[in-house]
Amino acid sequence: MKLIKTFVDKALAPTDKDQIFYRDDQLKGFALRVTSNGIKSFVVEKSIGNKICRITLGKYGALTVEQARREAQKLLGKIAAGVDPLAEKRMKKMRTVTLSQVMEDYLQTRKSLKPKTLYDYKRVLQIAFASWRDKPLTAITKDKVTKHHEKLGQEHGAAYANLAMRVLRALFNFAAGQYEDSQGRSLITDNPVKRLSQTRAWYRVERRQSFIKSHQLESWHAAVQNLENKTLRDYLLLILFTGLRRQEAAQLKWEQVDLKAKTLTIIDTKNRQPHTLPLSDYLYTLLLNRQHNTKSNYVFPGTGENGYIIEPRKQMAKVIEATGIQFTVHDLRRTFITVAESLDIAAYALKRLLNHKMNGDVTAGYIMLDVERLRKPMQLITDYLLQQMKLNDFSVAMALVEQKID
Repeated sequence: MKLIKTFVDKALAPTDKDQIFYRDDQLKGFALRVTSNGIKSFVVEKSIGNKICRITLGKYGALTVEQARREAQKLLGKIAAGVDPLAEKRMKKMRTVTLSQVMEDYLQTRKSLKPKTLYDYKRVLQIAFASWRDKPLTAITKDKVTKHHEKLGQEHGAAYANLAMRVLRALFNFAAGQYEDSQGRSLITDNPVKRLSQTRAWYRVERRQSFIKSHQLESWHAAVQNLENKTLRDYLLLILFTGLRRQEAAQLKWEQVDLKAKTLTIIDTKNRQPHTLPLSDYLYTLLLNRQHNTKSNYVFPGTGENGYIIEPRKQMAKVIEATGIQFTVHDLRRTFITVAESLDIAAYALKRLLNHKMNGDVTAGYIMLDVERLRKPMQLITDYLLQQMKLNDFSVAMALVEQKID
């Protein structure tokens, strides 16, 4: 039948299935779809690339029968000319994809990203690109990138500006491979963040090299010992005596500590390789004392929702105020590294202590440093730190460690 208004008005909904189609016999491919709940829509059905495709034109009411017929003729004409309207629609949608949508697709694809990385990426989008989140990616130009990078540097600092633009660069690189036309050609042909490299506009940020100097360790340790929060005290000491990263130490659970073997193991590491360290006598006593005085699954429990300690800057500020020694938690890791290097510990052993990858080093692949071979260098580092703290008398050091934990 020919689809006309009187027929469409009387077309009945199906009672035994979800939808029914009434096809026009004059314009092949033009049809009326009626769903079980009575909704009527006009569609075009046509073979595209050896596959039958159904394209919805619109609902009856929003379109008259004649309007729908004209739209169907246009669409069928395009298909006859070799144009894929579905691909055209996808391309149009992709050209308007926003920065927020790209971030969402990126995070869904990169399933192996660590929670901290996910958090950092989302925060960058919310803060650095708050006014760009709903912009189409294609609207972000090289000039806009240059100006925004400069603005971020003025408002948030050079390091943050560089970080934000590295995230944006990653999103553009992802989009270049993710969004393609029907011919497989990328819809993102250029990464505007390249402008910063081409013009050498990246901020020069010197790598932080601060650490606690040997002559400062005695006063620093004394101030740490005076902290009321003994959990934070032991947390800072553990990082100093192991070189662990901040989160690795904070998230340490008792199941990762083997006091019988005198080892601790970090499972979720930066390079995704489990990291087992021997415990020096000092660290063994520190952890043994903590275990006797806590019921938490975490070695360093906290009051937050995660259950483990969060870097409490107020407590650290007390140490800084008492000593005049400016430090961050990561400075303790750098102090560990600096001491280890000063003691001429073998490079391979040092890398293993720090869980650094030995990429490109063929020799390193043949050296198997088990945890027992790291026990001596670990003890050497501990002894040096204790000596600088004027705790080279082992009994004095242990007495301080064995103070009861609040």
